[in-house]
Amino acid sequence: MQRLTDRPLRLEAVIVLVLVVAVCTLVTPIPAAAQRGEHEYVEESDPLVRRKLEEWQDAKLGLLMHWGPYSQWGIVESWSLCSEDEPWCRRSMDDYGAYKEAYEELQTTFNPTEFDPERWAVAAKDAGMRYVVFTTKHHDGFTMFDSGETDYKITDPATPFHSDPRADVTAAIFEAFRDQGFMIGAYFSKPDWHSPYYWWPYFATPDRNPNYDIERHPDRWARFVEFTHNQIDELMTNYGPVDILWLDGGWVRPLTREEIQARINSPNYKFTRIQSQDIDMPRLVAKARAKQPGLIVVDRAVPGPYQNYLTPEARVPDEPVLHPWEVPMPMATSWSYVPDDRYKPARALVQMLADVVSKGGNLLLNIGPGPDGRWHAAAYDRLAELGDWLEVNSEAIYETRAVAPYREGKIRLTGRADGTVYAIYLADEGETRLPAYLSMTELRPADGATVSLLGTEETLEWERAGTGFVVRVPERLRVSPPCDYAWVLEISAVAR
Repeated sequence: MQRLTDRPLRLEAVIVLVLVVAVCTLVTPIPAAAQRGEHEYVEESDPLVRRKLEEWQDAKLGLLMHWGPYSQWGIVESWSLCSEDEPWCRRSMDDYGAYKEAYEELQTTFNPTEFDPERWAVAAKDAGMRYVVFTTKHHDGFTMFDSGETDYKITDPATPFHSDPRADVTAAIFEAFRDQGFMIGAYFSKPDWHSPYYWWPYFATPDRNPNYDIERHPDRWARFVEFTHNQIDELMTNYGPVDILWLDGGWVRPLTREEIQARINSPNYKFTRIQSQDIDMPRLVAKARAKQPGLIVVDRAVPGPYQNYLTPEARVPDEPVLHPWEVPMPMATSWSYVPDDRYKPARALVQMLADVVSKGGNLLLNIGPGPDGRWHAAAYDRLAELGDWLEVNSEAIYETRAVAPYREGKIRLTGRADGTVYAIYLADEGETRLPAYLSMTELRPADGATVSLLGTEETLEWERAGTGFVVRVPERLRVSPPCDYAWVLEISAVAR
């Protein structure tokens, strides 16, 4: 689909593109080759999980929140505690011991009295979001729920907010979003840099991994495994229905000696303490699903049966990924709160959503609450604009799947199981009028099919153009489009 001149239709202006249509359905099935390709993926066998994955894939747009005491400093979450020579690990002091002590003292001043999860949930719902993933614990180990396994938590008397009736912010957030019909996701960091069973205070901490030899000290590691299982069990037991367990810290995983040696021999090797970190995922997941039947488990970046969907971080793949996936993406520049952070323009967010969905994925947009418990005003503005666009074009997003050939020029395609196909035209910056003609090649409506512009009640005239079609957009629709940033043609059926 692209702009044509106002002269008679000229097929040479149309870019050639091959449409691959499945024999039995217009909505592209998951080919086995794709499953074995760029991203390793293991199909889930539990029918309850498969059903929930379908529900999750229908949802398309979710909210992620990184929040903790670190928001008081306006810094990246957790990583400044990590002794790696990376830009995201930089800290404000040369003395690491003093820095770590000051960082952990942030617990004693964390008092987000403006915390208002109901407002967040309503704004997210109005934006068209349908699931939420909240950081119940990040790598620093500060627990944003009422865990009986640690005193490094928001409900501990050392935290000023502990006396607030909403002190268990995880419970309050889950309840507020559940009341708005959201699927509920619990982010949980597998590594815990506060736990003496992960970072033993006896040793220095050279990198993100355990700072002791697990094979020499199996009892200490066993205590960490039980600590991890117990905290996840608390989340699965005490916080109502949970749909997604979103596990971060993919370096916590079992490795064979051969895999360890291969990583050490890699030219990109930079870790001091790489070793097998087996937290017994089969037992952990079995216990979690006993409490939460059908639970989606996302063991991020660990190929295998406990990575029910993939999560390429802050990066939209160039090509469709034909199995369940989402892209976690900060709405601003940082995952965590930064004063006066720069938020992505609404046009970029709308078009990113269309692009991700056309490739078969979900978009998980992150907002970092501030130290007082409030969002940036810009976050609400962007959510409102997303909601305005989805109010017009929701049927091209929700409950759709990827449709080959996925894109052509500035168009992104989505489709429904009933054969309806949506062609989403991504407007250039400053482009506020629809083109006079919209066209595609090698894809055309079936004989007798209708083509319309979402947000209007008019059926548009179309005609064949070689193996494709061209539709003329009336002037009244061109000058007064139903929405901003992207316009959607609904095609009731396409020719096989």
